[in-house]
Amino acid sequence: MTATWTFAVGRSDLASTRITEGSTPELTEGEVLLRVDRVGVTANNITYAVLGETMRYWEFFPTDLGPSWGLPPLWGFAEVAESTLPEINTGLRVYGYLPPAGHLVIRPDRVDDTGFRDGSPHRAGLPSPYNAYRATIGDPVYHPDREDLLVLFRPLFFTSFMLADQVTDQHFYGAEAIVVSSASSKTAYAAAAELHGRGPLLIGLTSPGNVAFTESLGCYDRVLTYEQVVDLPSIPTVYLDLSGRPGTRAALRSHLGVQLIRDIAVGLTSGIPNAEAAGEVFFAPTQMRKRRHDWGRAGLDARFATAWHRFAAVADDWIDIESSDGPAGLRDAWLSVLDGRTPPRSGRTVRL
Repeated sequence: MTATWTFAVGRSDLASTRITEGSTPELTEGEVLLRVDRVGVTANNITYAVLGETMRYWEFFPTDLGPSWGLPPLWGFAEVAESTLPEINTGLRVYGYLPPAGHLVIRPDRVDDTGFRDGSPHRAGLPSPYNAYRATIGDPVYHPDREDLLVLFRPLFFTSFMLADQVTDQHFYGAEAIVVSSASSKTAYAAAAELHGRGPLLIGLTSPGNVAFTESLGCYDRVLTYEQVVDLPSIPTVYLDLSGRPGTRAALRSHLGVQLIRDIAVGLTSGIPNAEAAGEVFFAPTQMRKRRHDWGRAGLDARFATAWHRFAAVADDWIDIESSDGPAGLRDAWLSVLDGRTPPRSGRTVRL
């Protein structure tokens, strides 16, 4: 048994936090113990908690603290601390979906040179992309000097990459303009970086305080505040909603009318569940499954790696990494992002 800890949040009050200490269980045959090493905390993780019930995110990492507490999933790196499987060596470094905790017990299956999946029974019915753990050895995306960028952006960039791919795959739905809300958010501007210059006019919507930062990125043709929706050109428009702001959707519909030809909910960076009001909801794993069928796994991995390295080369100049350590550092990062105290140029990572 190994001493460990867990960081939990209140399911109905995400600002309520709890750090508990304990020990890991003895491994049974077929299990592996991961030591969580480095994670990122972004608005994406807040979204997992906001949608914890409806999208079953609370089910990935069960807790015995009672039904009012949950473990919000994080993305990051972990190392194999103990293994009962000869094909998985201790010290192997992997990237994947991790709990806000010191350790995670998993039951690997589909083990190959790229990594493995967690085949634990409670994860069998959950979206499969979240169950994969990618070994850093041989990963075309991995670079040791860019681990902070990877923990902050890789899951977001996967969504951004798949979103941009779906939009282009659908020939931009015939639009002449694409409007992106929460344009200063990482998921939004990563998608914009993929879409920029490939067709329609790309317009970012953001709050007044984030206009200068969003313009400085250079991946939008225009940047407007939410109050300037009435200044949008009256042309066939696709709306990619990453903000979940009901007022913005209402203003767009009122201003554009029939020119708003697609209304797609992508994320909830403001924490307002507004997806039901949209015309449709984008879910990255759905497009991923399509492209795996179209391109094969290797083809998808290669295209994603090319896009990632293209993005990472410019993202270094777009973000300032703010690092902290341990459970207390994780709590501080969580509350900072939850309260909106992390400016768009900052990225919070935690070494555990």
